[in-house]
Amino acid sequence: MKKLTVLSAALLIACDASAMAANPFSDVSPDDWAYLAVSDLSSQGVVEGYPDGTFKGERNMTRYELAQIIARLMAKEDQLNADQKATLDKLAGEYADELANLGVRVSNLEKKVGNTYWSGDARMRYLSDATMDSKTGVKKGDVWDGRIRLNVKGKVNKDTYVKGRFLTNMYFKNGKSDDGETSMDQLFVNHKFGDFQVRLGRQPIVIGNQKGWLYGKAIGYDGAQLSYGKNDWDAAVKYGQFNGGWNKVKGKSPIEGADFFAAAAGYHSKSFKANVEYLKFQSKTDGIDNPSIIGGGIDIPFAEKWNLFGDYYKNTNAKTDYDTGWNAGLSYGKLNKKHPGSFDLSLAYFDVDREVYFGGTILQTNYLNNLADSFGSKAEKKGSRYQTDNLRFWNLEGDVALLKNVYLHGEYAFAGKAKHGEDPDDGWTLSLNYNF
Repeated sequence: MKKLTVLSAALLIACDASAMAANPFSDVSPDDWAYLAVSDLSSQGVVEGYPDGTFKGERNMTRYELAQIIARLMAKEDQLNADQKATLDKLAGEYADELANLGVRVSNLEKKVGNTYWSGDARMRYLSDATMDSKTGVKKGDVWDGRIRLNVKGKVNKDTYVKGRFLTNMYFKNGKSDDGETSMDQLFVNHKFGDFQVRLGRQPIVIGNQKGWLYGKAIGYDGAQLSYGKNDWDAAVKYGQFNGGWNKVKGKSPIEGADFFAAAAGYHSKSFKANVEYLKFQSKTDGIDNPSIIGGGIDIPFAEKWNLFGDYYKNTNAKTDYDTGWNAGLSYGKLNKKHPGSFDLSLAYFDVDREVYFGGTILQTNYLNNLADSFGSKAEKKGSRYQTDNLRFWNLEGDVALLKNVYLHGEYAFAGKAKHGEDPDDGWTLSLNYNF
């Protein structure tokens, strides 16, 4: 597409032409049909010429050059009317990859209607269950399941937004009570005040530097969060009530409804990332008076695409010696869901006690559920098999992008060793994931 043709169309989006705009290019004369468009858009900073002072309007424009123009128009979006914004949104979606390379926050995964954005993900998964049922002392069985999540985000003003997420699970084998039901697992409002943000409502919470291995439930908690972020530093305090943990006792999770206070701080630079976390339950939880967990983690990149990482957590209110949990590992690569062929791979060693783990791990193998049946509960013999007070194992995890926004995720937990219990079998999971 010729450059002059594109620029005249861009002018219709930006504003009306002004006859007073100066001519900035030596090869564009007042007699040219697109003179006003080129001059006016140049005065607004939307278009730029070449170092020799020419515009080269008869030259075909590349997608990257057009993306630059779209990015500059987006900076003026608050000056556009509804029709102009709609046109700009269509262009932004068409050139989303080029805009992403320019560092512009536009995603063709988000469908924008007015000030409301939609996005989502779906998953089809096989899970080889290596966990034991405390009532029968045998494995619960493999699982085939599917999941779809729809995110909706509404912009209230430049500093405030509301976000919700709809969740539906389905089961092909070994289903659960929520099969086919749709619920909203997140619903919160977020206010920004300079370097601070306040979030109120049902929101996720992550404990454990490696993607929430200790606790990482999306339904998280109902409560409030105050966060701060500037340069390489961030911090947050949270207060609320947990919505659920792991295995349920008489239909209720051991930590469901438990009030808590949490605080975290982190430092993130090119050299390393580090964080510390503190979680304090405000009431007696399954036999433990006010469990108190403190810990943190570190991630150190080295060479090219390599990372060394580790975490350590301790329950300072535990009544036994089974009060710590740690991991250490090595990773390579980085998954980019938009780029087929990109991948990541990690191998980590875990050593976790029952009085530090309260469920909801992000590890999909459910291997940590071989710990005692509820937060702080002592392992009890069930026939010839019984669950453990301490679990040590290796976990291999990887992702690979098969197509744009389609990736394969796999995990394999192996070489498990149990204390006061039978060593668990290896466990693995494989899932096909879609982002839209």
